[in-house]
Amino acid sequence: MSAALLFTFAFALALAAGLVVKLWLATRQVRHVARHRDAVPAAFAQAIALAAHQKAADYTVAKTRFGLLEMAWGTALLLGWTLLGGLDLLNKLLMNWMGGGMLQQLALLSAFALISGLLDLPFTLWQTFRLEERFGFNKMTWRLWLLDGAKSLLLGALIGLPIAALMLWLMGAAGNLWWLWAWGAWMAFNLLLMLVYPTFIAPLFNKFQPLDDATLKARVNALMKRCGFAAKGLFVMDGSKRSAHANAYFTGFGASKRVVFYDTLLRQLSAGEVEAVLAHELGHFKHRHVVKRMAAMFALSLAGFALLGWLSVHSWFYVGLGVQPNMAAPNDALAILLFMLAVPVFGFFVAPLPVRISRKHEFEADAYAIAQTSGADLSAALLKLYQDNASTLTPDPVFVKFYYSHPPASERLARMVAG
Repeated sequence: MSAALLFTFAFALALAAGLVVKLWLATRQVRHVARHRDAVPAAFAQAIALAAHQKAADYTVAKTRFGLLEMAWGTALLLGWTLLGGLDLLNKLLMNWMGGGMLQQLALLSAFALISGLLDLPFTLWQTFRLEERFGFNKMTWRLWLLDGAKSLLLGALIGLPIAALMLWLMGAAGNLWWLWAWGAWMAFNLLLMLVYPTFIAPLFNKFQPLDDATLKARVNALMKRCGFAAKGLFVMDGSKRSAHANAYFTGFGASKRVVFYDTLLRQLSAGEVEAVLAHELGHFKHRHVVKRMAAMFALSLAGFALLGWLSVHSWFYVGLGVQPNMAAPNDALAILLFMLAVPVFGFFVAPLPVRISRKHEFEADAYAIAQTSGADLSAALLKLYQDNASTLTPDPVFVKFYYSHPPASERLARMVAG
């Protein structure tokens, strides 16, 4: 059996096994949530109304079932692009039209991104304007959706094409160790993006106003000083113009760090609860979770570039995924696209590891927040946020272990009480 045929078999086997596992997990989640829909867990009976609990259950079930449709469609597209020859056909059409060279490779990357986006568009629209609308979360208008799409497309071209051109140039000009140079350029680009995103990119989509609540501002500044944390500013974002979901986050890097509160969050939480939520986020910095995640991203991306460098010079990698390459000419764009399509298929089976680490980090951040603020405020805030976001209180335990980056409310609150 040839190496290409073996790789095709391995890819198909991993894809099929992943589908079976995903279907099993989704079925477990739907059944478990539906089975517990009619009664609020005893620990939350005094705080959560039955109607809110049932809304969360219905929302979870609807999202999970919608996810199954997305999975089926995504799998069909993946097979169409790879083993059924879609990417090979697109590459040959562009080669016949443009010949080889940098422009053809950039055109291939751009055409793939555009076609993929258009094929996924019905699901994006359904999720926003039907699923989220049905449960009262969508605040997006068609005009705003079109503006966001136009801005995203323009930014993608202005930012994505130059970095793609740099990667393709390095693949062709930097020798056998091109992947090391490309990795360095990619990391520099990501760090630069972290610096410029808060100031130049995020304001293109949302309005950011300085926090003007003097009492809350004083509490937040006192908390950050107590925790040894410095930020460039405290801002309120108009998240309510797109969604009723609430959140707060840190953004930026180094001197550009800033604290951002959704306006929906400030409307729903008391000053003490907002302080507790912020203390939780500060806990991530105190425990160096952000640095650890960045280090992991650096290491994984280095391994990924090295793997791509090795695969890109083997014809079986292309043939095994349905593409007939011309090994006498550059196939760099093809290699990048095939790598992006294939890696998630094989990487799915290690997905529980990073989310397990993430859940551990959330527990550590909770403990830090309780030490710095009020545990009662943090508990109350979490309950409000879980209720506001219609997060089910009764997820399937196996589904949680595989997908949840944050522990379920029952586990977080039980840990707080025990602590």
